[in-house]
Parts: sequence; C-alpha cells; structure tokens
Amino acid sequence: MIIDSHGHLVPPEFLAAIRKEHTRFPSLRFVEDGKSLALAFAGGKPSRPIMKGLSDVPARLAWMDREGIDRQVVGGWPDWFAYELPAAEGEAWCRLTNEAQLAAAKAEPRFVPLAVVPLQDGARAALVLKAAMAAGFPGVMISTLPRGIGSVLDAADLDPFWAAADETGAVVFIHPSFDSGDARVNDFGLANGVGRISDAIVAVSRLICSGHITRYRNARILVPMGAAGLPFVLGRLQRNAKVTSGLGDPGEALALLYTDSIVHDPRVLRFVLEMIGVDRVMMGSDMPFPIGDDEPMKVIAAAGLVPDQVAAINGGLAAKLFRIG
Repeated sequence: MIIDSHGHLVPPEFLAAIRKEHTRFPSLRFVEDGKSLALAFAGGKPSRPIMKGLSDVPARLAWMDREGIDRQVVGGWPDWFAYELPAAEGEAWCRLTNEAQLAAAKAEPRFVPLAVVPLQDGARAALVLKAAMAAGFPGVMISTLPRGIGSVLDAADLDPFWAAADETGAVVFIHPSFDSGDARVNDFGLANGVGRISDAIVAVSRLICSGHITRYRNARILVPMGAAGLPFVLGRLQRNAKVTSGLGDPGEALALLYTDSIVHDPRVLRFVLEMIGVDRVMMGSDMPFPIGDDEPMKVIAAAGLVPDQVAAINGGLAAKLFRIG
C-alpha cells in the first residue's frame, strides 16, 4: 500500500458546517470577496483566503490516482486551527472540525484524518485529543505557535496535552505556522523556502532541550520536511547540551522523532535517512501547497535505496504509525 503521510484537507462538509453553525462562534468573522473566503478569529487579521485545492476532493483523488497513492494522511489547515479563539469557543471549533474530518474520511476512506485540538488551553486540548483518539483518529496535527508569535509548545500549561498524547500513543504532527514573526522571510518566497524550516526547528529544539520528547516518548512525534533541519544541527545541539546544564539529550530525542521525505533533493534525503533511520521516514507531499512535492515518490526512487527501504518509506511505516489496515 502506497501512503502519503502529509496532506491537508478542509472538507466541503466543514465549510458547510461553519456557515450553518457560525452563531456558535461569536469571535469568528467571515471575510468574503466574491468566491474567496478567509476567516478572522477574535479580532485578529484575516487568514489567507482558502485555496480551492484544500477542498477539491475529486481533484485530490485524481492526483492520487496519477501518482499511484492509495491513502493520504490529511490534517486540516493550520491557518484555521483557531488558537486565537477564547478557550471554550476554541474547543467547540475543534470538535466541529473533527466531526467534519471524520465524516469526510467515512465518505472517502482513502483519506486518513488527523484531529485538531485547542492548544490555547492545555486541559481542553487533552480532553479533545482523548475524545478524538476514542473516535478513531490516529493522532493530531498541531501548529508550532499555540498562542501566536513568540509562543512555545513547551509551555508548562500545555503539559496536560502532552501527557494525553503520551497516554494514548497519539501521533503528534508538528506543522510549521504560516507567519512565525520573522519579517526577513517576507521577500523572495522565503517564507516557504526557509521560513517553515526555521520556525519548526526552533519549536522542536525547545521540546528537545526541555526534555518533552523523551519524557513523553509514547507520543509519536512527527516533524515534517526531513525533520526541519534537525539532523543537520544535531552536533550543535549536542554541544549545546554539554555546555548548558539541565537539557534533554538531543541524540536520544532525534532517534524518537518521525519525519517525511519533503526535502526535494535525493542527497538530502539520504543524509536524513542516515541520521534518523529508514524506520523513521515516510513519503509525503504537503498537497495541495505549491512548496510541497507533487511527484513525491521520485525523490525516493532517486535516493539509491534498496527495495525494502523504498517499500518502508512509501507506505510500510505509515501503515503502522497511522494504524492503516
């Protein structure tokens, strides 16, 4: 079975649900211009308009057929995770999102959905995660910035969420944010080229140094894009741990992470495999976003791997990790 471990989907069912039930969310504002739709949460600036590809299920399935992909793991859209909402609204928003994702996966079983949780409140996030796991989700997709620019995933009040992930054995897919606050990447397309990497590498390095990765080792933490550069800086992180007391072990932590193949260069993929291991890397596309890989098996085929390794990356590991039968 060929499995794409990294896709995004905003099901048409969810768009219909938020229009029908928008009065439940007084802090939500629709921003519409013709056929485009953006959302503004709690008085903040509007999100990017939703792109057609996020909700075009027939086009997604046609692409999967062309690429020979049997199943795709799909999270939502981080722009609409709604961490800005007040906690009670955020919980209701996540539960509505999860209901729509499950309905979409039931209607089209080729999709394997990831839940969303209200990280603005660690205790509520734990409750929503446990409910999602009980409902059949294999895990959750979260963003690197739970409370906006400058916020961190290792905040003490998020410990209930991490404990719930550890208790349930959930996959925790840590996805970069759209805007991490570094204005230097706003030109030349660098928000996509390097901004996603710099955002994720800082967020996950904090989890490594704080000891979260090893403390909550039963959670299956996935850091996309070749582990967001972490294999390259492992030596520096290990040196930093020697000269800075009380930090988690970077080598032990890296060995516990999972990642995907979205690195666009077979030489880089071989390096990631050497540093992390074939049993930790899965094929991914990031569909439908342009910075992703719309022919995701090519980089794997070009990496000079043996057939068993190719089979593991193209679906064997993902089937186990995401509990795909």
